[in-house]
Amino acid sequence: MRVETAKRRGIERTWRKSSYSSGEGGQCVEVATALHTVHVRDSKDIARPQLSVAPEAWVAFIDCTGGRTD
Repeated sequence: MRVETAKRRGIERTWRKSSYSSGEGGQCVEVATALHTVHVRDSKDIARPQLSVAPEAWVAFIDCTGGRTD
């Protein structure tokens, strides 16, 4: 898992990119966690808008995927 720190709108976030992402057009997301929000973005186009969800919603999503996060 690759970690990238980026500043956006004056807020610094540490993004975690799936080890399944590749430079060859792999379809993956990056995730950054905050106290009250989990931020999700497209790893191929990080300038696009991000999805922000409550931590509880993210946990429910991970539970649906069988706990696989990378």
